[in-house]
Amino acid sequence: MNFIRVGAACPITKVSNVDENLINIKKCIVDGSKNNTKILVFPELCITSYTCGDLFLQKRLLDKTYEAIEDLCNYSKSLDMVIAVGGPCLHNYTLYNCAYVIFEGKILGVVPKSYIPNYSEFYEKRWFTEGASIKDETISLPFKNGNKLVPFGTNLLFTCQDIKLGFEICEDLWVTIPQSSNLSLMGANIIGNLSASNELVSKYNYRKSLLENQSARCMLSYIYASAGVHESTTDLLFSGHLSICENGITLNENNRFQRENEIITSIIDVDKLTCERMKNLSFRDSLKNSSLKPLEINFEFKVKDYGKFDRYIDRHPFVPSNAHERDVRCKEIFNIQTSALAKRLEHTNINKAVIGISGGLDSTLALLVVLKTFDMLNIPRTNILTITMPGFGTTDRTYNNAVHLCKELGTTFREINIVDACLQHFKDIDHPVEKHDVTYENVQARERTQILMDVANKEGGLLIGTGDLSELALGWCTYNGDHMSMYSVNCSIPKTLVKYLVGYVAEFEVKDKTAQTLIDILATPVSPELLPKDKEGNITQKTEDIVGPYELHDFFLYYFIKQGAPYEKILFLAKESFKGEYPEEIIEKWLTMFMKRFFTQQFKRSALPDGPKVGSISLSPRGDWRMPSDASYGSFL
Repeated sequence: MNFIRVGAACPITKVSNVDENLINIKKCIVDGSKNNTKILVFPELCITSYTCGDLFLQKRLLDKTYEAIEDLCNYSKSLDMVIAVGGPCLHNYTLYNCAYVIFEGKILGVVPKSYIPNYSEFYEKRWFTEGASIKDETISLPFKNGNKLVPFGTNLLFTCQDIKLGFEICEDLWVTIPQSSNLSLMGANIIGNLSASNELVSKYNYRKSLLENQSARCMLSYIYASAGVHESTTDLLFSGHLSICENGITLNENNRFQRENEIITSIIDVDKLTCERMKNLSFRDSLKNSSLKPLEINFEFKVKDYGKFDRYIDRHPFVPSNAHERDVRCKEIFNIQTSALAKRLEHTNINKAVIGISGGLDSTLALLVVLKTFDMLNIPRTNILTITMPGFGTTDRTYNNAVHLCKELGTTFREINIVDACLQHFKDIDHPVEKHDVTYENVQARERTQILMDVANKEGGLLIGTGDLSELALGWCTYNGDHMSMYSVNCSIPKTLVKYLVGYVAEFEVKDKTAQTLIDILATPVSPELLPKDKEGNITQKTEDIVGPYELHDFFLYYFIKQGAPYEKILFLAKESFKGEYPEEIIEKWLTMFMKRFFTQQFKRSALPDGPKVGSISLSPRGDWRMPSDASYGSFL
């Protein structure tokens, strides 16, 4: 597991008082070292403060900057931390706005600001020169114990094994092609931005979006530290915005406008970024086509210890935790499903749909998708043929919910009992009816599919598949039974999300009686109902008792497919996320089962019917997931 703790700091500053600023910078460094921060980024020109104005042209301020940098080098000798501080730097009689990168008593390199803003409230060109063209150079720093010759340029890449660290300064992010984009093409997977971004009404939202989007576009982690409220307020106010983003997500950010020294940290996942880049062929092509060359500077952390693991791990990665975002997501998913089904109906010139309704979640969601599609296409709901097929394990609860739902929604409803047909089939294949094995179960599933297929042919309708992504991952379906259909609308919807989609309709889109039916369906245990019910008529075959909780399997699926995480990492993350919910040995048991079933059941996914991709994960053999059916799980446990 390749985790590293990084931080962004905003120290109290006194304008042009380097000694006071240095004291507060050191205090932030101490705070960072307490929780094993390995990379700490400070604001732009924090050594002097950003708002010194024409004082930047005073030799005394520049001399004090060099003294402070030398002091920080000595201070950092025993620290296992990369420290990036901002200050002015003179090179060839030209003043640059720079990031000084310090590690274990040495300056690894100095990075000049590429783009100097000189518009509206900004007039930096009065003092500083842009450094965009500076690459592969060296600079001599006049320290008291002798001049130090260090790398100087915008193409510096600080490398520690898989960690490749680059820096840009404030405006460099806001231009058409940010310097961080160039650095990412040189291999950088972590960017530090030393910034002084003043606050304006609504600017925060734009800046936050910029940070998240850049980290997503470049598939990297982004550490942002901006100057704070103690800068001069002659004309502007700075808020001390601190943020750490990773691949489009804000991992941590502060409350702005703080008046004390402040530091935020977060654990970033380097392996996750590597996986994202490895899968993205366009990124790889960009690397191949880029002529940019970095100047690599190697360093080595003594210990890769991130301290207490406090990275937020969402238990339900497919489901937004924010209620409003969840509702927006549900609406978007329904739009994708209905538009995809509408295209298939129009292409085949079919205006009827056939769907088996069990009273369970998946068939309910599929029916809701069909209803929305038919309403959109102005096809009468009576053209939806809903069929419930009670068998040996059907309970009154699921049966009644199926009947009520189909009738309440105005579909053409049929009931076909499969018991007699299955008994005849058991007789035909010489299978004892009392032997409740896989044959007993699959006979029922295939009988139902045969009925649905034949009715679809008879009526000239399209048979709608109901199986979801979680079932496909586990192979929890009968091959050529419920596994097969003419078009599958739920094939990339995980079970944890199915519940919210049905709940969304119950809350916002149907009347009271139908809503009550949907709510009861949501409360019903997940089951294929292929084994006989108990003496009280209750479900005996509960899926989550057999294969494990779907919230665990969806968690495993997300990290295995989306992030390419190995078994050990998935187990670690699951234990952290579900701490207190499931014992560790139970999590390990179900993860082992997930891995085994995922591999052994690929043959079912290799023969999937068509269906739309909805989220970032799909197991379609024609698109996202191409895996041999005879792959072995041995190396993945």
